Amino acid sequence: MDPHLLRTYVTVARLSSFSEAARELGYTQSAVSQHIAALEQDLGAPLLTRRPVAPTAAGGRLLEHAEPLLLRLDAARADVARTAAAPAHGLTLAAAPTALGPRILAALPAAGVTLRVTAREAVPAAVATGTADIGLTDGLVAPSDPLRLPDVAPLITRGVGEEPVCVLLPASHPLSRRPGLRLGDLADARWIDAPDTALPLAHLRAANGGHGFRCALRYEGTDVSVLTALAAVGHGLVLLPRPAATGVPGTVAVPIAHPRVVHRTELVCAGAPSGAAADFVDLLVRAASRS
Repeated sequence: MDPHLLRTYVTVARLSSFSEAARELGYTQSAVSQHIAALEQDLGAPLLTRRPVAPTAAGGRLLEHAEPLLLRLDAARADVARTAAAPAHGLTLAAAPTALGPRILAALPAAGVTLRVTAREAVPAAVATGTADIGLTDGLVAPSDPLRLPDVAPLITRGVGEEPVCVLLPASHPLSRRPGLRLGDLADARWIDAPDTALPLAHLRAANGGHGFRCALRYEGTDVSVLTALAAVGHGLVLLPRPAATGVPGTVAVPIAHPRVVHRTELVCAGAPSGAAADFVDLLVRAASRS
């Protein structure tokens, strides 16, 4: 399949409009229609209904393949460009919100840094496609276990920190005076689902045998302070690394005593970093080896 045709198809499907796709891609509407027709002829199946513009069953299956394929092509282009380019003077860092602990923030260079706080699932893709020099992502795992990251490109990962995790409770909550809590005892509580900020409920279910942890409120954002404020006024519980959970007004951070799980932070790189990125990586790796 011609990747140019594939990219046109993905854009039309995302925008549900031939004219909007033409405007975004810089083509005429006629050219977009020709691209879709050529792709449908190549595959021998209609991919889009026209009124309204929406994927057919075959088109939906193609979308499942198309987006990872295009991401992989963008990653290959970025990898070649990185290899041929001179070392960058600055540093662009893509990071999940709770990956930015105090030790990591203190290690950032004094100048020349662009920090992009993003959903943790978007960090590997940002590094693979070259929109970030390096990434920092995190998750809930057993001690010393690596994170499971999306397979978007050949990436290098390195653990740079593991911390205890805590449940953030309103100060008036009946469990707030406990010295520790079993995660399974909280499976039927009300939880805030904040997949881009807190440790995802899917991770909690996995640690609890695959059940429980119903969502009372969903927060689609990356601002940790908004999330902790929601927890403080009783909209639901959240699980956070200890540094993010402590010192929040009106709340108590209670450690998870069972099962043995930690908040793990990993560096994500595409090949050997250079310039400011290499210096930052070296600093974090040395600090992690001392902790």
